[in-house]
Amino acid sequence: MGPMVDAPYRTDPLPLEQHRQLAQSQLTTLVEADRFHGRLPVLLLDRCWLRLESIALEDLGGRLPPDASAEAPELVRFRQLRDLGLDAAAAEQRCWADFGRTACQEALLRFWRAQDRGHHGWTLDRYLAFLRDYRERFETGGQRALPLIVLARSGSDDAHGLHWLLQPMHPMRHTCA
Repeated sequence: MGPMVDAPYRTDPLPLEQHRQLAQSQLTTLVEADRFHGRLPVLLLDRCWLRLESIALEDLGGRLPPDASAEAPELVRFRQLRDLGLDAAAAEQRCWADFGRTACQEALLRFWRAQDRGHHGWTLDRYLAFLRDYRERFETGGQRALPLIVLARSGSDDAHGLHWLLQPMHPMRHTCA
């Protein structure tokens, strides 16, 4: 075996220390906030590229738009009619009368396109639940938690993961002296 040659690529250490520092600084920002507002931090982790970034809560909807296609008025009304006991054909006819056939078909088409593209479980309901949870965690007066959204791999059926990071109660220190 000959001498080792430098690889044609660079191998840098994982950015874990930078991630830890960013998370710690954003936890500090959260803990020091005097009220709940849109500039509070949210961490996004792209695990494929090992990129962690912090964005403002108010920017989350634009950066990670929730899928609201199932909340189209035509589809909501259809589900309500089905819950009232109408069969699918009668509910569809009623929605066509209320909204027009074209509007109903377009709403259904948008819904199915969103299903085909995938939204990684990031629906309007999940987004609104996240906002409620963040506010409640902030306002309860207990230990505040920083949200970390782990983005699902592109093209997968996985859901985006949501984790809550807590400020350590006591700093770790060495006990050996």
